[in-house]
Amino acid sequence: MPKKKYEWIEPKTVQIPVELTQALQAEQLPEVLAPILYTRGIQTKQALQEFLYPAITSLHDPFLLHDMERVVDRIQQALVEEEAILIYGDYDADGITSTTVLKEALELLGANVSTYLPNRFTDGYGPNRRVYEEQIKSGIQLIITVDNGVSGHEAIAYAKSQDVDVIVTDHHELPEQLPEAYAIIHPKHPQGAYPFKELAGVGVAFKLVCALLEEVVYEALDLVAIGTVADMVSLTGENRVLVSQGINALKHTQRLGLLELLKVSQVDAAAISGETIGFSLAPRLNALGRLADANEAVTLLSTFDLEEATRLSQELDDWNTKRKGLVEEVMIEAMQQLDHTRQVNVLIGDQWHEGVLGIVAGRIMQETAKPTIVLTRLASGAVKGSGRSIPQIDLFRLLSQWKENYISFGGHHSAIGITLDEAYIDTLVQQMDTYLAEQIQDIKGVPLTIAASLTLSQVDLTLVDAIDRLAPFGMDNALPLFKFEQVKLEHLAAIGAKKNHLKGVMLQEGHELDMIAFQMGDALDSLQADNLSFVGKLTINEWNGRKKVQLQVEDYATTGVQFYDYRTKKRLLPKMEEATYLSFTTSTSAFKKTLSHVVELTSEQMVKEWVETTPAVNNMVFIDCPLSLEWLHLIYQENLTQHYYLVFETEDDAYLDGVGTREQYARLFALIKQGQAIDVRYRLQDIAKYLNLPPKLLIFMIQVFFELKFVTIDDGVLSYVSDAPHRALNESVLYQERQLKMDSQSFLQLTNLENLKQWFFS
Repeated sequence: MPKKKYEWIEPKTVQIPVELTQALQAEQLPEVLAPILYTRGIQTKQALQEFLYPAITSLHDPFLLHDMERVVDRIQQALVEEEAILIYGDYDADGITSTTVLKEALELLGANVSTYLPNRFTDGYGPNRRVYEEQIKSGIQLIITVDNGVSGHEAIAYAKSQDVDVIVTDHHELPEQLPEAYAIIHPKHPQGAYPFKELAGVGVAFKLVCALLEEVVYEALDLVAIGTVADMVSLTGENRVLVSQGINALKHTQRLGLLELLKVSQVDAAAISGETIGFSLAPRLNALGRLADANEAVTLLSTFDLEEATRLSQELDDWNTKRKGLVEEVMIEAMQQLDHTRQVNVLIGDQWHEGVLGIVAGRIMQETAKPTIVLTRLASGAVKGSGRSIPQIDLFRLLSQWKENYISFGGHHSAIGITLDEAYIDTLVQQMDTYLAEQIQDIKGVPLTIAASLTLSQVDLTLVDAIDRLAPFGMDNALPLFKFEQVKLEHLAAIGAKKNHLKGVMLQEGHELDMIAFQMGDALDSLQADNLSFVGKLTINEWNGRKKVQLQVEDYATTGVQFYDYRTKKRLLPKMEEATYLSFTTSTSAFKKTLSHVVELTSEQMVKEWVETTPAVNNMVFIDCPLSLEWLHLIYQENLTQHYYLVFETEDDAYLDGVGTREQYARLFALIKQGQAIDVRYRLQDIAKYLNLPPKLLIFMIQVFFELKFVTIDDGVLSYVSDAPHRALNESVLYQERQLKMDSQSFLQLTNLENLKQWFFS
């Protein structure tokens, strides 16, 4: 049984104020939402009203941002003097939308404006001196950065030396020393006091255009929503207002580029949500910057040419498809390098595409619950890539301890970019391993925060509709995850072209709920268990006009002793690192050869000694059938595990062939008594056919005769013993053991799982 994929963080018990309870009742919202809202800071009637009805009027005055007045004056000067203005953006969705928002505003004001989004591979992130030199030589007189700039010291210093002003608008982490820009607009500026600190790059750009145009620029809200959601900033406060209003704007957008992008994404504009942006629009915008030239995305978002919009949207969709393929290719190769003894994953490949390394690192981090760095080899002999970390470990701080050994390095708590000599990798991995082994204890997985525990009786369409009122969901306002305990599954089946998803029905005390589990196809057999617990999000499944609630499973677990039936499907037995494989024979089958570390217990005494000296194990696999059923009871009674995998392979099929009837033994004896020696090495099949016996049973019967001294076997030649003593068949130890084996095999192979469980429990 696989462990829980995540570390479940249970909800804390909180005392709900009467004011909040009454406010929820007034809004006809269920009480189950009260602790969820309370822990998210929604604790009063006013806070609930502001949360449920985010109004554009609650946006802060853009002139509260440090340097805003100075920036507006400088841009107005540039407009009057017809200076050539360059908007220098970033190649991700936030940078693309930021650039477009500012470009459209400046064009509306009649500015001589151009845009430049750096190339990820040739320019890198942020201000690039070479690009600044080229742009200034071409006549640029004012540079405005969006979604970058606070760390661009060298390029900005160069611009200043050429008497070209640089206005920085950014939201990234501030360095210890700010660049020598003409002005810096940043919600966390050390000399500022802006009320909301978590704006995305597009949010800062939006504030600038609102200040320039002296009004809320509603026409830009669709792009503001996309950039804000895509950059995964906190969806609280102003960001909640911007995204809520922006989603409404998206539903009625007239932008040809967005309409065509929605079309290729197969998204209904009327059903747009934060999830639509995060999983459909943002990936396509980001794909261009990951693999090609992001500048075309700005053209797409601002074009008035339908033919151009159609062409570019299809281009973005094609790049996104290519991006998915590259991710899968790198994932396969990277997963093969995993070393489960390490505290970190550091994976290196040849010609892995730089643009997808961060995605791969994030997926492997989720799979393994370990900090993960994925690197590709460069022609220079160095390696370059991205890292992603679990919340419990600050990867940026961890790696900063040895930053003097890197060629380049940057990032934050959970994501880093790095370039270094490959020769240093082994040392770095050892340093990280040692540090984490000493400093970090008991990491059970990536945290999965549970909003509340529910019973199936509490779930209906009304609850899901109420949850939807908490949208848009994102950072700091996640779609609530609910836990359901003590449930069983029915009608469980693998679905999808690759059978990699599961669908079924959860049952609990007469109530039921549909469930779907994406990318969990390999858990099909594991979920044929009792006392299941699930964590997931409640969604609506609409089919043929009928709406039903379903749980989209994020993780699952079992409680109590579980039995997993692989008696007729041993080839499907999952590969388990932490499993004990028990065999009750010394014979080697093809299946047994595929297993490692098999423990062979071929007598009751060996079983007793083993259970007395063996500590608890995570999983136990019974490969074949014991001679006596009592051996299984001896093992089960020691409570060595809660997960038993039942294979019970029967290589000799004793329970099918039996021990042989008296008539069969008589016919074999009569054949042997004729006095002719028989070379059983060559005549076995002929004899079996003549006597109408299964070959395996014939071999056993001959072995019984040999044990009872009715025959001799010399170099494969069978001969009759004329003066053999008269003895009963059941005097043979082989005969007795086969009868026991028949009972064991027939019971273990033919008893249904429920009855088999009850036998173990008894």
